Amino acid sequence: MKWTRGNRSGNLEDRRGQSGGLGGGGFRLPGGRGGMGLGGIVIVLAIAYFTGQNPLTLLGAMDGSGSQGAADSGPDLATGAPVQESPSEAERADFMSFVLDDAQSAWARILPDFHDAKLVLFRDAVSSGCGEAQSAMGPFYCPADEKVYVDLGFFDELSRRFGASGDFAQAYVLAHEIGHHVQKLTGTERRVRELQRANPERENELSVRLELQADCYAGVWAHGTARRDLLEGGDLEEGLGAASAVGDDRIQEMSGSSVR
Repeated sequence: MKWTRGNRSGNLEDRRGQSGGLGGGGFRLPGGRGGMGLGGIVIVLAIAYFTGQNPLTLLGAMDGSGSQGAADSGPDLATGAPVQESPSEAERADFMSFVLDDAQSAWARILPDFHDAKLVLFRDAVSSGCGEAQSAMGPFYCPADEKVYVDLGFFDELSRRFGASGDFAQAYVLAHEIGHHVQKLTGTERRVRELQRANPERENELSVRLELQADCYAGVWAHGTARRDLLEGGDLEEGLGAASAVGDDRIQEMSGSSVR
């Protein structure tokens, strides 16, 4: 896919500097640092008291923000800590940023009341408006906070485990999740949930229909990229491969989660 590198999207929220979600009663410090129990905080404060060191410096060292070896992409927007990323990961983040803005610009032209979703980049685990999530669940959209959550490492799995490789396969995944945002804004997501509650026996059928419509919305964006001459040879095949191999329900089922 032809794309332009530039400043990362204002709708991108980079949480890759965090250690994960707050499962197990973890304590979140001001500024968004999380995942450490209260006992750990007490130990750090005791060390700081006896050594004279700044407790915030010790906390930064314990959560890995002082690690070396990877390129520094700038501060994590959720924690203020530097985000360490390899050159290939940086390029992937730039590509996701481009697709995010391109897809949402397309929908803003189609839907008069459209407003942007946010894209959250994370590693391993994350806290969302829909609860705690692990990378194994794959990318997902949370209607409660209108954010798409993506662990960039998923795209290695997309190629290796699901057999869907190529940059346009990755773009399709994000466009599909933005499709769920469109469903939220148009009221489709709410109506489907109401039908599922009223007809529990149709819950799976309705979920499949919701996923297929998100696929269709991803196709709407893909059609626009073709008309703007952004597609390269093999891109459509990559997108179709991702659509046939990967769905939110299949990813969650393979990760051991319940399929809704």
